[in-house]
Amino acid sequence: MSTDRTFLTREGLKKLEEELEFLRTTRRAQVAERLHNAQEDGELIENAEYEDAKNEQAFVEGRILTLETMLSNAVIIDEHGSNDVVNLGCRVTVKESGNGSEEYLLVGAAEADPKKGRISNESPLGRALLGRRVGDEVKVQAPAGALSFRVVKITRD
Repeated sequence: MSTDRTFLTREGLKKLEEELEFLRTTRRAQVAERLHNAQEDGELIENAEYEDAKNEQAFVEGRILTLETMLSNAVIIDEHGSNDVVNLGCRVTVKESGNGSEEYLLVGAAEADPKKGRISNESPLGRALLGRRVGDEVKVQAPAGALSFRVVKITRD
């Protein structure tokens, strides 16, 4: 898998498009207004508000460029594929040796949110799970040492 491609669910694509639209329309105008107001406050060299507004403008423009690149390289994850093999878009239930089972949705890096059970295909566990079947064992290197997981269930939304 090439690193320049951005793997997204349809939901993830919609969220990024909405964020880009918000930044282009609303946020840009807000930052421009802050800059304008700060310039009117006089001396620009010692104007902290002006500096802060310029930094925010740079952040917003940088995020717009990032989103445009991600969206131009977007690959939509097939949400209706097979439940036989772990792939992007699958919900995978794994059982760690000696612990209960956990369920993860395997997504591209742009949508990863481990706290919400969404892991990236580029993460150690996500990489290890790709191509596996129910009953397969995977080992993952973690800071605490090697962890072993067994694939219990594979589903699609």
